[in-house]
Amino acid sequence: MASTEELQTLVLTTLDRENEIQDSKDLKTVAGEPLEQLALLGVLNSLKSKEMVDYSAIDRELWTLSKEGEQVAEQGSHEARVFEAIPIGAEGIPMSEVQAILGKAASIGQGKAFKNGWIKKNGSNLVRATDSIVDQTKNDLQEIKKTSTHSNAKILTDLKKRKLVDKQKVTTYKVTKGPQFSLEIKKEATDITFEMLQSGEWKNASFKKYNFDAAGAAPAGGHLHPLMKVRQEFREIFFEMGFEEMPTNCFAESSFWNFDALFQPQQHPARDAHDTFFLKDPATTDRFPRDLMERIKVTHENGGDTGSTGYNYTWKEEDAGKLLLRTHTTAVSSYMLYKLAEKTKKEGVFRPAKYFSIDRVFRNESVDATHLAEFHQIEGVICDRNLTLGDLIGFMDVFFKKMGMDKIRFKPTYNPYTEPSMEIFSYHDGLKKWVEIGNSGMFRPEMLLPLGLPPDVRVIAWGLGLERPTMVKYGISNIRDLLGHKVKIDMIKEYPICRLDKKMGKELVGTSEQ
Repeated sequence: MASTEELQTLVLTTLDRENEIQDSKDLKTVAGEPLEQLALLGVLNSLKSKEMVDYSAIDRELWTLSKEGEQVAEQGSHEARVFEAIPIGAEGIPMSEVQAILGKAASIGQGKAFKNGWIKKNGSNLVRATDSIVDQTKNDLQEIKKTSTHSNAKILTDLKKRKLVDKQKVTTYKVTKGPQFSLEIKKEATDITFEMLQSGEWKNASFKKYNFDAAGAAPAGGHLHPLMKVRQEFREIFFEMGFEEMPTNCFAESSFWNFDALFQPQQHPARDAHDTFFLKDPATTDRFPRDLMERIKVTHENGGDTGSTGYNYTWKEEDAGKLLLRTHTTAVSSYMLYKLAEKTKKEGVFRPAKYFSIDRVFRNESVDATHLAEFHQIEGVICDRNLTLGDLIGFMDVFFKKMGMDKIRFKPTYNPYTEPSMEIFSYHDGLKKWVEIGNSGMFRPEMLLPLGLPPDVRVIAWGLGLERPTMVKYGISNIRDLLGHKVKIDMIKEYPICRLDKKMGKELVGTSEQ
């Protein structure tokens, strides 16, 4: 195959000698071989961009022989070979012997030979019906091989049906001189460099023209992190069940909403620096409702109007004002319930609500294969009148079945702001055991009544991590391979989309065996 430089020289010298190239199919390499037209097109485009040549395409249809057609053109048609296999004389030859001699060609050519009147039957034998034949098929194929066409279109159609020839579209080119024609190809600059500007060379330099019709390089597409893929599946489940997504775009939160509004005492261990990330600048805030603060203060100290005795300690506003990175998205849930209570007071009508959030939370924990200092929490709350523990269990059953978890169990546990509280377990078929997948409970009156909700309104809530189901879904054993500075970018590109094994309709009727 000729190189690009050789093709450029061939085109330019031929144009210089003959003034134009009528048809590039007539061009030959130095070795006398025909040119590859696709390689020639690249050279012509390059020369045309320099205005050295111009060209136009010449499209034509050519007929070529198939592999079987090449064999027929050389050895003869199947029908002619059948005729030649039959000896001269009245006795002929058994059909089985013709099959043995010619193989597959015997069955193909026999019918055509009968149709042409070349052979006939004599009992079980085949005999010649004429002394000599003209193998027109072979002659036609040899003509097509030589000229790439045939004068009789019907013959071409017939041979194509027999899969002996194929029609191909071939493009060659008529080439003429351009306004900047020269035997010497000047090197064109593609960019203005610092050196060109400094020396002034750019004033006399020849620059390569931009080809605005050329196809650009395909940009690398963005990729969703596996956590975001699984997150979207959970969001679809919540939306499908009529939930409203809570605004969780503020990672910094006050201790007031993160702890105090949830009836979590100020001396609780979770509020120590070894469990929580506190901010240094700014370190505190007083941006929370004063009337609500007073109600929460009284509830912590003596229970207030909730019927509780509280925690019997002196509640401090300075502790509530400490800023931190939120340790759970329940801080947002408490704020949303407060806004719901204010809306109820304003309108005079309570309307049930369903909220959810999926976002990042922060804990001052030691990092290992299953724990990080930051992770994602999935949380859902339902607020309505006279809800019971049975409503929570029934809803959890439906919710987790939509995630493909059929076997669900609940175990009593303790949470500071829910009572009763339950851990949620699902049976893992791979591990052959029950594994904890989340936590749930009913918000305590000491939390709800200070927020201003009506006394008969109950709130059921549950939460789980996003990382664990993602690790199970994608077969990741170390959480640091999923989130953090050790994550490999290739992993994000290569992991497939997430599809949870959701169940709907009749499959969701009833609750799991407890």
